[in-house]
Amino acid sequence: MEWIACYLIVMNLAGFLAMGADKRRAIRRRWRISERTLFALAVLGGSIGTWSGMYVFRHKTRHWYFVVGMPAILLIQVTLFLFFH
Repeated sequence: MEWIACYLIVMNLAGFLAMGADKRRAIRRRWRISERTLFALAVLGGSIGTWSGMYVFRHKTRHWYFVVGMPAILLIQVTLFLFFH
């Protein structure tokens, strides 16, 4: 259980930082992190970090698939956790 908690902390931190990095790159008109990568981080356990990064950095909040998709991924993950726990 300890390994799972460490994994989730790392993935959520990675998702949060990826949103911040992508926002910074967008402002500077540089190479961006793909939306597929941002969703992959969320699906792999970083949904809370990615979702919170959206609002802290005000990034991707106008894209409906992020506004709906990130909470949906989190809801599915929590549901699966509760089902298997």
